[in-house]
Amino acid sequence: MDLKALHRLSYGLYVVGSKEGDRLNAQIANTVFQVASEPPTVAVSINKDNLSHQFIHQSRVFTASVLSKSTPLPFIGRFGFKSGRDIDKLNGVDYKTGETGAPVILENAVAYLEVALVNEVSVGTHTIFIGELKAAEVLTEEECLTYEYYHQVKRGTTPKAAPVYIAEQRR
Repeated sequence: MDLKALHRLSYGLYVVGSKEGDRLNAQIANTVFQVASEPPTVAVSINKDNLSHQFIHQSRVFTASVLSKSTPLPFIGRFGFKSGRDIDKLNGVDYKTGETGAPVILENAVAYLEVALVNEVSVGTHTIFIGELKAAEVLTEEECLTYEYYHQVKRGTTPKAAPVYIAEQRR
């Protein structure tokens, strides 16, 4: 089986934020998707080992900021390859606290969504968090960053905690 066929699925790149008490955290995700229109419902897949997973599960809210094509790699790396257990990822980043109390990343974002959880589904290493849209805004008309562009043009890599990570097979 050629698992690289999964790389042909279309994805965007997002910063997903949440909170636990007064603590805020955010991470990169590529699996944010709309699952219903009435009511407007979206889902995100988060690794169970990530701090963001704990925050979303506890607070029952998350945000998703849609990244622009011009987002620099160090910005993506800050949210994708570092842990909120070790650093304050939001320090020095342009964000606001949204209606849900979760952080909305404004820097490099073309739009954002704020979501209140209605369900969660365990799927192996990840949980799919499903929720109703509580707020949303288009911030700019810039082009969105796709996961394909991130890999092919920006030469970005995939962290092991990502739902799309595929380990290199040894021959």
